[in-house]
Amino acid sequence: MGVADSVVPGGERWRQARRFARLAAIGTGVTAVAAVATGGVLLGQARQARRTIPMAEAPPPRCDGIYGAKFPGPALTMVVLGDSSAAGYGVHRRRETPGGLLATGLSRRLHRPVQVHRFAVVGAISAALRHQVEAALECRPDIAVILIGGNDITNRTPRGLAVRYLVEAVHSLRDAGCEVVVGTCPDLGAIRPIQPPLRWLAHRWSRQLAAAQTVAVVEAGGWTVSLGDLLGPRFAAEPTRMFAWDRFHPSAEGYAMAAAALLPTMLSALGAGQERRATPTRGEGVRSLAEAAQEAARHAGTEVSGTQVRGHDRGPAGRWAQLRRRAFFGVGAVPEHGSAPDTSTVEGLA
Repeated sequence: MGVADSVVPGGERWRQARRFARLAAIGTGVTAVAAVATGGVLLGQARQARRTIPMAEAPPPRCDGIYGAKFPGPALTMVVLGDSSAAGYGVHRRRETPGGLLATGLSRRLHRPVQVHRFAVVGAISAALRHQVEAALECRPDIAVILIGGNDITNRTPRGLAVRYLVEAVHSLRDAGCEVVVGTCPDLGAIRPIQPPLRWLAHRWSRQLAAAQTVAVVEAGGWTVSLGDLLGPRFAAEPTRMFAWDRFHPSAEGYAMAAAALLPTMLSALGAGQERRATPTRGEGVRSLAEAAQEAARHAGTEVSGTQVRGHDRGPAGRWAQLRRRAFFGVGAVPEHGSAPDTSTVEGLA
């Protein structure tokens, strides 16, 4: 029995998670998808993808420890939860892992030590978060970063079920006074070893899960950053540079791009972020949470957090949410036309 089958969800939060998934779903192309899925094409392509993408071998380096020990004061405790993308599979040095990159950035920006505990596991699906959170809470964390979702897509975990486990994790951490930042499901349609039409389905399923995760996490009091097809365009142009040897997991530079997107949101969650720009760049601003989730799923590097309008958390279309674009500067990314670079994103990662 797999981890996903070991727990039978129930209760109000389960019903909430299913509602979030339905609310955030991108409901296009159902007939076409069903027609394609009835054939043997997808099964054949799935087998080919498994042959092309090697299985995990050696575990990723441990990133646990103190970063910024030279700084005075008590250490900030950060926990890293999720799957191989959180663990840093594909790199060989702890400073290249997401945990190492983010801890280095936090310590330099906050001028204080950061203690990291990594509980992320290669191959984990959202159901594994329950056990990771239980272990993480023993460390009394100040902030948690969660990267999860890719394995739920490849294992075809029902979207509502995957969201339910994530919601439970965020609630447990928030109830303990821990800030939570979630990097939502990456777009597996950007992985070139996966061929069409399976790639198109992977793209659609990934966006649906990412949007549902965004709605659920923000409702639970966390922050999200969409990773989406963050590496897609660069992978096409520079596959040996941006992805690891297996052409599936990011390289050191790929993880640096993801960390550059996550770091400013973590600082904001801790109350140490820069002031919001007076004039939002294109795509930023306040939306209903459902609209914000859809927008974030379409644009990698979009931060979504809860906000108020005229003193109210909710409007006619539900909870209000704030969108902010996070640019991937310092590692060769190109800004959208008309947008200004957010140079604070990568200062602490050098």
